Amino acid sequence: MSVTVIPFEAGEAALDWVALTEALAAGHLLPKAEITDTFLYRDPDTLLNRAAWVDGLGLAVKSATIFPGNTGPTVPSVNGGVMLFSDDDGTLQAIIDFHLVTKWKTAGDSLLAARRLARPDSRNILIVGAGTQARGLHAAYRAAFPQAKFTVWNRTAQTARDMAATLPDMIASDNLEAAVRAADIVTCATMSTDPLIQGDWLQPGQHIDLIGAYRPDMREVDDTALTRARLFVDSLDTTVGHIGEIKIPIETGVITAGDIIADYYAPEAFKRGGNDEITLFKNGGGAHLDLMTSRYILDRWNADA
Repeated sequence: MSVTVIPFEAGEAALDWVALTEALAAGHLLPKAEITDTFLYRDPDTLLNRAAWVDGLGLAVKSATIFPGNTGPTVPSVNGGVMLFSDDDGTLQAIIDFHLVTKWKTAGDSLLAARRLARPDSRNILIVGAGTQARGLHAAYRAAFPQAKFTVWNRTAQTARDMAATLPDMIASDNLEAAVRAADIVTCATMSTDPLIQGDWLQPGQHIDLIGAYRPDMREVDDTALTRARLFVDSLDTTVGHIGEIKIPIETGVITAGDIIADYYAPEAFKRGGNDEITLFKNGGGAHLDLMTSRYILDRWNADA
């Protein structure tokens, strides 16, 4: 049996952001995923393996090598691939570019939440952080909110200005507070360990999308933001007890796990309750989302073959 190899550019050409969110939603109607992560270390280098199995969807192993010493545009510090296996007989079906899966999984995860939690008439979208993921977020949100205008803020202001100059419908801001107050949707993808966004800045009706914090010591918003908003996560299993954005305020008694309204496995509760409420979503990632995204990518590749 031949194995399909899907590279980044050719694979991406077949994909659609809104269709991906529908595939992610459908994946969460199947039995709950089994997931596991393993790490191997050779200081300062790391091998991360993330595996998931969803009954009815298949199995995926996403392997990432992190070599901080790699320099230059031709040898990125993060490399890897995703192996997708058949749910029927366990045979290897596809090897998919790591960066393709990561880009579409990360932004698609947040876009599904925004389609359920943000006001449909949202017109002003703020992207906090101007790294690689910011471009994926711009493309994803633009697909679902085609009338929106974008603002980008970054610690290094010139990086934000450079990004705004190359993307449609985008301007750069050097005033984070003002940009947050003016936004309908705030999507934050940074490497911050200390909160950047203050809860006192939030306005009625906003949707806050948090992507960057992935370690137990990382946060992008303060305690006030969490207590002012209705809280949602993509997966209770991969966020509560694992990611600082949720873990730290639970440990300090600011919130409880019961304050989280729902994750994607409870679609009937995963929705906005009123136009004036503030919704806050924590994008935790997770190997099950890599699996769902990889299956969507392979399905689209085969459909266009």
